[in-house]
Order: sequence, then C-alpha cells, then structure tokens
Amino acid sequence: MFATFLFHENFSLLIEVIGTIAFAMSGAFAAMQYKLDPFGVLIIAFATAVGGGTIRDLLLGAPVFWMHDMLICTVIFVTAIFSMIFRSVEKKYKNTLFIFDSIGLGLFTIIGVQKGLEFGHHPVICLTLGTITGCFGGVLRDILINRIPLLLRKEIYATACIIGGTAFIIMTYIPGFSSQLVQISTILIIILIRSIAVKYRLHIPKFYLN
Repeated sequence: MFATFLFHENFSLLIEVIGTIAFAMSGAFAAMQYKLDPFGVLIIAFATAVGGGTIRDLLLGAPVFWMHDMLICTVIFVTAIFSMIFRSVEKKYKNTLFIFDSIGLGLFTIIGVQKGLEFGHHPVICLTLGTITGCFGGVLRDILINRIPLLLRKEIYATACIIGGTAFIIMTYIPGFSSQLVQISTILIIILIRSIAVKYRLHIPKFYLN
C-alpha cells in the first residue's frame, strides 16, 4: 500500500516537473521569437510555467505551489538557459513552441483537475480549475509579449482542456482504471485534439461576418 502511494506521489510530481519544463520552454521560445534579452526570456518562461498554477492555488486558498519548493524555480531557470542554447542551433522554433505548449497544456490541465478533486470540489469547478491551470500561463505569456492570447482567438485551446478534463473526471469514477492510466490517457487526448485542430485548421465557429 505504501509503495503504491509513493509511486502515485512520484508520478504526480513527474507530471508537474515535465509540465513545468514544457511550459517554460514554450514561454522561452515565444520570448525569443520576439527577440527579448536573456532576462526577458527568463521572465516569460517563469510566467508561462507558474501563471496558471498560481491563479489556481490562490482561488483554492492553498499554498502557491512554487513558493514552498525550490525544485520548480530551479527547473524553470535551467530550462530557460537550455532553451536559449537550443534556439541558437535550432531554427524551426515555431514547431518546437507548438509541441511544448501542447504538452504543457495537457499536463497542467490534469494537475488542476486533480487538485480540485483533492479539495472536494464539484466536478464542474474541478474542470474550471484544470482549464485555468492549463491556459492561464499561456495567457500571461501572450499578454507580456503583446499579442492576443490563444485562449481568446479562434484556435481550439481551452476547448481541448475542457474535453480532456471531462474525460479525466469520467474515467476517474470508472472502476478498473488506474490513476496513472487515467492521467496518461487524458494528457494524450488533449495533445491529440490540439494537434488535429492545428493540422486541419479546425476552430470554433465565429459569430460575426467580418
């Protein structure tokens, strides 16, 4: 029983660390796309990685996750430095930006939904927290580099979080699914939705003519 609990805790931590790396790289590449200096790259990477989770924790009245664990701050700093080095040799950074943004979106959505469930909130509230955790780091990133956030554009972004989060909640209550299987399946669903939507240029219908 203890070994199972320990594995679950380590797996959840792994998801959080990978999600932090993915969003930090997403923020760093977006900053370099706009030719910010190294300090600017670090700031954008940090805001992207912790923005959604910070808002989630403040809404829950919980300790802000990155303020009591230097691991997250260290991961962001190292990732930002690595991104700047990687950018100097990799020219197809737009594809890289999309890949890491999609991975971070999937991972952080799950973290937000899980935390809502741990606090005993209604599934709809948990879904909202998951969407905030997944999307609002990207919103802060886009605001800081002065572009319209993806969340507010026609791209399928928050919709992917909602669909994935709903799948997570449904699978959580189905007997026979391990928590790790539910987490991995949901992350893949969100990444797949984003990838298909971008590849085939799918978007939410507009309600204006021009």
